Amino acid sequence: MGAFAGVDIGSVAAKAVIMNDRDILSHAVVPTRVSSERSGRMALEQALEKANLRSDDVRFTVATGYGRIVAPFANGTTTEITCHAMGAYYLNPKVRTVLDIGGQDCKAIRVGERGQVVNFVLNDKCAAGTGRFLEVVAKVFEVEVAELGQLCNTATERVPVSSTCTIFAESECISLMARGEKPENIVAGVHYSVGRRVAGLLSRVGVESELAFTGGVGKNVGMQSVVGELLGIAPIGLPGDPQLVGAIGAAIIAKGRAARG
Repeated sequence: MGAFAGVDIGSVAAKAVIMNDRDILSHAVVPTRVSSERSGRMALEQALEKANLRSDDVRFTVATGYGRIVAPFANGTTTEITCHAMGAYYLNPKVRTVLDIGGQDCKAIRVGERGQVVNFVLNDKCAAGTGRFLEVVAKVFEVEVAELGQLCNTATERVPVSSTCTIFAESECISLMARGEKPENIVAGVHYSVGRRVAGLLSRVGVESELAFTGGVGKNVGMQSVVGELLGIAPIGLPGDPQLVGAIGAAIIAKGRAARG
C-alpha cells in the first residue's frame, strides 16, 4: 500500500493529487503566487490534510508544470505533456487526442493505447488561444472566466474579432462594445477566433477520437462547442475537474516509479 502524489505547478494554479494503488484519495488547487515552490508545497499539504495523511505516508512524489524545476519536495519530475496524456487516459482509456489549454500555452497531444504520448504540438509563443487570453477578455466584460463559455452559448450571432494579440484583442472588444455590439456576440466571436487557433494545432497532430479537453479552459462550455463545431468531433467529458488531469497523471507516474524502486 502507501500513497503517491502528483503536483502540477502551472502559471495560474498549483494542483496536487493524492492516490493509493487504485484510487484518487484527495486533491487541492491553490493560486500560483510569486513563489512557485511555495504554491506547489501548499497544494500538496492541503491534499495530504484532506486525505488525513502525513508527508511520510507518501512513497513517491512527481512534480510537473512550469514550476517543476523548483519543487525540492518532489522525488522526480516529468513534462506536463506526458502527465496530461496519462491523466486523461486514466480517466477515460478511450481518449486518443488531448487538448490542454493552460494559462500560458496550448498543447495538442496524440495519445497511444497505453496512455503514452504519440505526438504533440505546443504553442507557447503567443498568449492567443490560452487561459490568459480569455482571462483578459473576461475582465473587459466584468465576468469570471468560467462564465465566458455560458455567455458565448447565449449569442445570437458571432461578431468577428480579428486580433490575435491579447492587448489588441482587448482594445478591439472595448471598441466593439462602444459600437453597440452585444457582449455575448463579441464573446462568441472571441471563442471562435481562439477555437480556430487550437483547431489548427490539433490538425497538426492528427485528431483521432476520442478527443478530451484538459486544463482550466476545459471547463469552458463555449470553447467545447466551438472546437467541436470546427473539427466535427464533439469533445468527450472527463469525470471530475479537467484542471486536475496533469496532477493525476503525475501521481500515476509517481506510482510507476515507486514500483520500479
